[in-house]
Amino acid sequence: MKIAIGSDHAGFRYKEAIKTFLTGLGHEVIDKGTYAETPSVDYPRFIRPVAEAVAAGEVDRGVVLGGSGNGEAITANRIKGVRCALCWNEESARLGRQHNDANVISLGERMMSEETALKLVQIWLDTPFEGGRHLARIQELDE
Repeated sequence: MKIAIGSDHAGFRYKEAIKTFLTGLGHEVIDKGTYAETPSVDYPRFIRPVAEAVAAGEVDRGVVLGGSGNGEAITANRIKGVRCALCWNEESARLGRQHNDANVISLGERMMSEETALKLVQIWLDTPFEGGRHLARIQELDE
């Protein structure tokens, strides 16, 4: 899978860990920045390019990170065709894929351990979209 990843300064450490994790699994990772923990940066500059790459079909999925993940999810979801799930535990990652066909995951570095973040990414990668009754809802989003 080809996966774009981006973060602000508050998500930088986990971005780097997730990049290593994903490449270790054989995925191609496209890093949209930021490229350092300092200085403080504005998250839309690094999250929007991830979402745009997903929407354009340049990548299969996207991972965005920040301190809480909230602003990052909001930014990503402003791009038509992106379904970004803000995830904080295993069930939210699983349901984000099963019910919402999330093509982007947003994580907050200040909200969880690195181990949890990696586990959520793995669940999000492995969980298929159920389709069925959920498909009509996804189609409504794109109308």
